[in-house]
Amino acid sequence: MSFEIKEKDLLARIGRLKTKSGTIETPLLFPVVNPLIQPVPPRKIREEFGFEAIITNAYILKKRAYGKLTKNRLHEFLDFNGAVMTDSGAYQILVYGDVEVTPKEIVEFQEMIGSDIATILDIPTAWRVTEEYAKKTVNETLKRAKAFFKQKTRDDVLWVGPVQGGRYLDLVVKSAREMGKLPFEIHALGSPTEVMERYRFDVLVDMIMTAKMNLPIQKPLHLFGAGHPFMFALAVALGCDLFDSAAYALYAKEGRYMTEAGTSRLNELEYFPCSCPRCTRTNPKVVAEMNPNERQTFLAEHNLYVSAVEIRRIKQAIKDGRLWEHLQMQARAHPSLLQALKKLNKYKDFIEKHDVAAKNSGLFIFDSVDLMRPEVVRHKKRLEERYIPPKAQILLLAPQTRMKPFHKSMEFKQTAACLHDFKKYSDRVHICFYAAPFGVIPYELDEVYPLSQHETVLPLDDETVSYVADQVTRYISRINCKMVVLIDDPQNWGKTVMETVKKACLKENIRFRCMNVNKKEKEASTTRLDRILRET
Repeated sequence: MSFEIKEKDLLARIGRLKTKSGTIETPLLFPVVNPLIQPVPPRKIREEFGFEAIITNAYILKKRAYGKLTKNRLHEFLDFNGAVMTDSGAYQILVYGDVEVTPKEIVEFQEMIGSDIATILDIPTAWRVTEEYAKKTVNETLKRAKAFFKQKTRDDVLWVGPVQGGRYLDLVVKSAREMGKLPFEIHALGSPTEVMERYRFDVLVDMIMTAKMNLPIQKPLHLFGAGHPFMFALAVALGCDLFDSAAYALYAKEGRYMTEAGTSRLNELEYFPCSCPRCTRTNPKVVAEMNPNERQTFLAEHNLYVSAVEIRRIKQAIKDGRLWEHLQMQARAHPSLLQALKKLNKYKDFIEKHDVAAKNSGLFIFDSVDLMRPEVVRHKKRLEERYIPPKAQILLLAPQTRMKPFHKSMEFKQTAACLHDFKKYSDRVHICFYAAPFGVIPYELDEVYPLSQHETVLPLDDETVSYVADQVTRYISRINCKMVVLIDDPQNWGKTVMETVKKACLKENIRFRCMNVNKKEKEASTTRLDRILRET
């Protein structure tokens, strides 16, 4: 197998995965194709909608179309010249409790028909099962995975090793670690469908991250049954390179119209909020009057367009280094998605470790949710672990300004002017800025990415202000100074910082002064600041 990573952002990768039918680019959505009933022909899915690969069910093919399939004829049977992935029938086990095929038979069948990517017959962990039963699904899946390598005969098929355990995260850890030791080309997280149907995206975050953190990071990860495109960005940001969805067809059958932020019932629409080729040529009333098959095809094709557009939007966001911003916007589509985004705080250190240090664009800081972005986490770590503050008697804390870098702003130049001969204090004064979202920014680091390459929404929310105040007090406790001089913030959010710093200085037995430097009081400020510096 060859999996080449071209671009990275968060845990997301734009990569190239080589299959025997050609190279496919990740993140990649496999539309689910029902080999017996399909509203959109597979050929059209590739040629008109641009999907490089599809997924179909090997168990259904074996049971219903075995006589029509001969050796290496899968692509011809489906009329699809891209990559074809086959699932093993595990979903049927989840729904019906069992399948009429052995693990060895389904392996032999997938090799015979010529799948590009194939899956062993695992035992899925359902949502409403006891922990004891969940253990059995994990153990049986691992047993089958180990036996599989004595059964396979072809080396040109990429095989998927599924991770089970469901919401029992300790079992997911065990499953992922043991599965990760086996030489599967691709790994997959099984059993997420019921979690997503219940909109428990916060649980899904735990499941994906637990698997991701215990699997080989260099191998592609597949998410079975991803569903609606409004959660694709979340899955990709957490490191899912591949995922499949039948939602485009299932929703169409139910008369449901996908949008990037949710779904609508066709009979509730007066206008199509979409500019795809299907929607621009008609209106909801006309579509509602179509015969059922035509209506289902219309909706399925529209839903495919929405899914394809979201994948392209995510890829561009990765390339631009703006996947976090896109994830922030998508999370506002539903409260459960925002709840899931906030769950990333639990895994912020792992995400920061694998995120790239520099990106092609600056950051947009909207609210306290952005405090867990990798760039903010990284700055905090490096300031504590790598930065050695200068030996100075006085710590001068200046507020952030709209202009960046802060030290080139008129506001800071005004502060510097109050020091008269600024250079004579340079060996005694350590200058830092207190700023959202990074907390403390030393003067000499002011232009280092991304400390000056960001835009922050003002006024700040309370959580962000508290974070900045906490980071400033942590910094004060690290350095050995005799006095802290804080320049008050004209936006007034600095008052919280001032009160917090004042308490910290009292605790550390450090002298504290707060000043408000402005044009009207420039002469008084000059005299006062000079006096403070001379006295220290």
